[in-house]
Amino acid sequence: MSQHRLPSDQADQVGSGGFGEAMFAVTRVAIGFIFFWAFLDKLFGLGKSTPKEKSWINGGSPTKGYLAGLKGTFADTFNDLAGKAWADWLFMIGLCGIGLALMLGIGMRIAAVTGTILLFLMWLTALPISSNPFLDDHLIYAFAIIAIAVTGAGLRYSLAPWWRRLTAQARWLW
Repeated sequence: MSQHRLPSDQADQVGSGGFGEAMFAVTRVAIGFIFFWAFLDKLFGLGKSTPKEKSWINGGSPTKGYLAGLKGTFADTFNDLAGKAWADWLFMIGLCGIGLALMLGIGMRIAAVTGTILLFLMWLTALPISSNPFLDDHLIYAFAIIAIAVTGAGLRYSLAPWWRRLTAQARWLW
């Protein structure tokens, strides 16, 4: 598999420091915070999208409210998953793990794969999309996560160098 390299004048803007790389880092942390905030809100009911009485620690289901109320192309499939304990656990572990990995810049390959899967499933729940025939924010976030993981842009501003030394024998964890 060949690697495509940017011309040297563009490489400085993407992966070698400077404002461009800092913006990739900010994007990575921001998307990570979206995932991690959703985890915290569903766990503790911080009152943004989950009231305290419906939080996971108070017996609520992180998947039930959303999945049970779906209407659309795949509603029947996702309605059946609403409130299932295994779905709640997978969803919450995914939100927390993907969010932390992105914010810290570690485990980016795993975060890119699992984050893309979760975002793709969430995109499926939104079909048909009312504002655009195909594209919505879930796909844009997935594209951004993949781009950052593949290029490594912005990882200078993360725990990635430490993580790579720690997991040198297990490159798949990068």
